[in-house]
Amino acid sequence: MPKARDNSHKIRMVSPGSIAEEYGIEPGDSVLSVNGMTVEDVFDYRYLIRDEVITLVVRKGKHSEEFLQMNLPPDEPEDWELEIEKDPSEDLGIEFESGLMDEYRSCRNNCIFCFIDQMPPGMRETLYFHDDDARLSFLQGNYITLTNMSDHEIDRIIRYHLEPINISFHTMNPELRCRMLHNRFAGDVFPMIKRMKDAGIRMNGQIVLCRGINDGEELEFSLRAFEQYLPELRSVSVVPVGLTKYRENLPKLEPFDREDAACVIDRIERWQEYYMARYGTHLIHASDEWYILADRAFPEQERYDGYLQLENGVGMMRLLIEEVRGELASFSRSGGQRCGCRERRVTIATGHLAAPTLKMLVREIMEVFPHARAEVVPITNLFFGEMITVSGLITGRDLVAQLTGRDLGDALLLPANMLRSQEDVLLDDMTVGQIEDALQTKIVIVESDGQSLVEAVTPWQT
Repeated sequence: MPKARDNSHKIRMVSPGSIAEEYGIEPGDSVLSVNGMTVEDVFDYRYLIRDEVITLVVRKGKHSEEFLQMNLPPDEPEDWELEIEKDPSEDLGIEFESGLMDEYRSCRNNCIFCFIDQMPPGMRETLYFHDDDARLSFLQGNYITLTNMSDHEIDRIIRYHLEPINISFHTMNPELRCRMLHNRFAGDVFPMIKRMKDAGIRMNGQIVLCRGINDGEELEFSLRAFEQYLPELRSVSVVPVGLTKYRENLPKLEPFDREDAACVIDRIERWQEYYMARYGTHLIHASDEWYILADRAFPEQERYDGYLQLENGVGMMRLLIEEVRGELASFSRSGGQRCGCRERRVTIATGHLAAPTLKMLVREIMEVFPHARAEVVPITNLFFGEMITVSGLITGRDLVAQLTGRDLGDALLLPANMLRSQEDVLLDDMTVGQIEDALQTKIVIVESDGQSLVEAVTPWQT
């Protein structure tokens, strides 16, 4: 017989001052049920704790302080039934050992463009995991293909009204989708999307564009077909495929050139006009890479519809430009005092993609702050290959190799997206401290907003 599913969920941390701490819940305890219902995963948990009064059944951990005071035999559990009154929007302050309260679901596809399949050997194991989990779409904004989802899971998304759901469309042609994802069921997802649309679930989409495969007339077909999902489909980004040097035994894909990028932009902008005229949304958005490759100016701020696709590199450069210029204008209006101390010299390391925009912004900053001196150094990605130009995939070893021997000034500025989330470690596991030691310079991590950039570059005071 198959092993029965364990629907208990072990608690990793309880926030100080939280409802959970007030009721004596401790790390090591396990949640068994909420309002008499077992909890399958984080979807169930988040939905069930929305009530004003909830009944929580908790099994005390064998090493928790409360359990040890009970003097129970080691094999005899102690279950608490707690009735909790709270505001419906108030969280209990519990973090579980698994963020999903379940196993992560891996991808069932073998996409011709998958970036994970292009990773070099010998990196940490987690970088090779192909995730395709709808719960990560809801919690973290990940994009999913829907190919491993059942009707039961679609039912739960609709019942709990979990949104937005971020979908990797890639193409609206079912047969082509099967070929691109190398999954004979990949073309069967469109009825699922229609069900979510009919239920009012907000969605965002993306297309990873591959030259000669889903571009040209295929892209035209997809951009037209998205109309059936409005208004629940709020945005669709079109991004060029990322190609590393580790593509041995993978399908042959060619990079886009300047002429290709111009054609993609022209096609997208025609459809933006169509959707704006009829629905009041631009809907389709080209990522910043297309504009840089085509050597065209970024669209004005209004064309990004509130920057719904920043995580896909859509509008990041325009937003940074607007924020930096806003900071400089605010400084001038406020009558801020330029610092009279010695000049501040810094070096900014970034990818080739962002370097031209950063160089322009640094010149504008230095015009307002004469004591600021900043040099932007684009780092060539030797680790993954020179066609990878985003700063988020730069490694510590490339930084050290290309910056050693340079006069970096008072500090080296690195964008926060070079680091793993909430850690000081880069993609190749080099730490910020190790890079500081290797380069013998102070490193300042700069967040992605304009205010942070201005403050990191300038020696000023108000």
